Amino acid sequence: MYFGYGAPTRPPLGTAANTRKIAAKAEEVGLSYVSIADHIFPPFAEKDPYPYTADGSTPWDDSGNVLECLTLASYIAGVTRKLRLVTGVMVVPLRNPLVTAKVLASIDVLSEGRLVVGCGAGWERKEFEVLGAPPFARRGTAVDEYLEVFRELWTSDTPAYEGEFVRVSGFPFQPKPVQKPHPPLWIGGESPAAIRRAARLGDGWYPIVNNRNHPLDRPERYAAGVAALRVACDRAERDFDRLELGLVLFNYSIGSARLGHAFAGTYGDIVDDLKRYRDAGLQHAMIRMARHATLDQTLASMEAFADNVIPRMD
Repeated sequence: MYFGYGAPTRPPLGTAANTRKIAAKAEEVGLSYVSIADHIFPPFAEKDPYPYTADGSTPWDDSGNVLECLTLASYIAGVTRKLRLVTGVMVVPLRNPLVTAKVLASIDVLSEGRLVVGCGAGWERKEFEVLGAPPFARRGTAVDEYLEVFRELWTSDTPAYEGEFVRVSGFPFQPKPVQKPHPPLWIGGESPAAIRRAARLGDGWYPIVNNRNHPLDRPERYAAGVAALRVACDRAERDFDRLELGLVLFNYSIGSARLGHAFAGTYGDIVDDLKRYRDAGLQHAMIRMARHATLDQTLASMEAFADNVIPRMD
């Protein structure tokens, strides 16, 4: 199993100096990935309920102060040598697809092939509206088209594509990504629609553990999601065994009560949970070690995870 951390994108940890120190610590202790969350204009009024808290509240303030995902990924690429860079997850319809394909290819080139494109459909209507994105109600179709055109631009010498939201023809696309045929597309989301998208268009499934409507907070729930993905792959005539299986652990909490869900309690509890999830198919676990923490607490949490969890996963 491979492990990663979630990069801070907001104050007080989301600074250049802290980003460098946290990334350096991740490489030092043997983490494999950094996952970078995506909001461009986080909503602060009349916002839709957040899917990953029990009451729908958002775990950030109303300042809108958040680093842009792809810029931060590029910065981390420049200050690291081994970490793989996961957009976690990029809300696909919020950006022009041709520009996004160019930026992602550029990150893959500059990182020498370390990019993983975590992709999602988004949950907040207001952010779509303020950015002039495709209609929120049509975001699923937009995601599908954008992912298809990414692949077309990254792999074809004469790209051509025509859909409802994007049309491409008559121009070359360079540079191509370093990774062949292209950087992996890990599809985020926990719903049946997200699972079907991962089966049809993805190279991996990259959900979050604690969606209150589609929870994956117990091993048997994750196993059921994996089983649904296998069925969807069969229907889409795609090879399930080619997909990477990940999970973002928002609920990682050392020393807290178990309260009926995984990834809380002692280090022994965490190890046991990870092994059960591994048995269910999990390959890549992204741990939110920096949430509500100072820099020193974050670095200490990373060291403790490396000392107390990783060696016991053999």
